[in-house]
Amino acid sequence: MKRISEILSVLFSPLLVPTYGMILAAFLTILRYLPVNLLCTAVGITFVITCLIPVSIIMALFRSGMVSDPGLNERKERYLPYGAVVLCYLGCGFFFFKASAPLWLPMFFAGAALATVINVAVNYWWKISAHAAAMGGLVALLFRIVASHYALYNMNLWLSAVIILAGAVMTARVYLGRHTLWQVLAGCANGFICVYLMSML
Repeated sequence: MKRISEILSVLFSPLLVPTYGMILAAFLTILRYLPVNLLCTAVGITFVITCLIPVSIIMALFRSGMVSDPGLNERKERYLPYGAVVLCYLGCGFFFFKASAPLWLPMFFAGAALATVINVAVNYWWKISAHAAAMGGLVALLFRIVASHYALYNMNLWLSAVIILAGAVMTARVYLGRHTLWQVLAGCANGFICVYLMSML
């Protein structure tokens, strides 16, 4: 069980979830009518901006001794890395905005950035779960796609799968002792509310 929890934590890192969201948006919505090479490029750009760049920054901070753990499990060491993540999320959203993507797509990244800012603020007093916030945001994205009739397919299976995955990731974080039940629930609510509301704008 511990090994499974560790794998889930890696596969559904907050730095990977935006890329998963982009993949779902690209191939399950009206964006699917765009050329496949363009969609794949969009996914690649999302991965570079929201994952590779933040990981590079975090590893640089780790090597310089500014953070003691690349997993950022120490609450007091999260502020600078999280700030970098916020800028990367906003940068990705701005890129898609300038690329004339449907507004709900850049606002997905803006919602993720807002959720991260709230995580940072709450982190001063309490260790809220970034993994849960990311998964909550992914669930919110699918709900927004369904509610706005952007989906090309029946989304029941996809929604169910992502909700189950969110529950599995949250359970994994609690099992590993990284968070309490309330911390993962708060994180999930934060991510869901921020992404859902921002994508409505």
